[in-house]
Amino acid sequence: MGQHLVVCVVYPDLLGTYGDGGNGLILAKRAAWRGIDVELVQAPSDRPLPEADLYTIGGGEDGPQVRAATTLAEEGTLARRVEEGAVVLGVCAGFQLIGRSFPDASDRPQEGLGLLDLTTRKGSGARAVGELVATPFAAAPSAGTGVSLPRLTGFENHGGVSVVGPHAQPLARVELGVGNGGGDGTEGAWSGRVLGTYLHGPVLARNTALADLLLGWALGRASAPVDAVADLEPLDDYEELALRAERLEAVGAPDAHGWRRVLDRVRRRD
Repeated sequence: MGQHLVVCVVYPDLLGTYGDGGNGLILAKRAAWRGIDVELVQAPSDRPLPEADLYTIGGGEDGPQVRAATTLAEEGTLARRVEEGAVVLGVCAGFQLIGRSFPDASDRPQEGLGLLDLTTRKGSGARAVGELVATPFAAAPSAGTGVSLPRLTGFENHGGVSVVGPHAQPLARVELGVGNGGGDGTEGAWSGRVLGTYLHGPVLARNTALADLLLGWALGRASAPVDAVADLEPLDDYEELALRAERLEAVGAPDAHGWRRVLDRVRRRD
């Protein structure tokens, strides 16, 4: 495509508890496999945030989450780059801190970055821990021309309850697990080229269509409208789809065996 793409993992020293830094590696690999010139940058919290096309922000504990939000707000690069069209993926704590507010360890509200119309509070019930399966809404962004996002799979581990405001849209409806936890059965949120989720896994290892959506956004960022998605050439995703099918089968998710039959047919052709 003749385009240089910079993927940045934001503050892995603060938000690297759950292995979400793997999302940056997945994005970089899927770009490189398509012949795209890509650079993967690890951006620790004691250095200025680099200029990038696509930022991934992972999960972490309460204290590091507050430090990350404060530093990012004071530094200002991420908000500016979003205004300029950069793509952001926030996972768990990263999802919460790109919203308007989130709680600290003492349940005091902390100011988020305001990149998503999302507010988070501590839940009053048990912590949400376990497999999470959710089906994207019809209004969710597509992964390319005529390609809808398939069912999403991952692992959640959070005590927050997140409510999506009117200036963002929920990403998916929960089939198994808790998700946002606000009582409306939703998981994740998105607006423009900013997307957040509670799915660990890493989420992009289990959901390659979501990875390609983010890459398509980043590569189509010079286009109008703001949600334009560049079409990407297909990859041989047998191993990735096998992982997806394995995790769906493990929790008895509907259509999981349908995925397995498709994979078996691909394997026989090989």
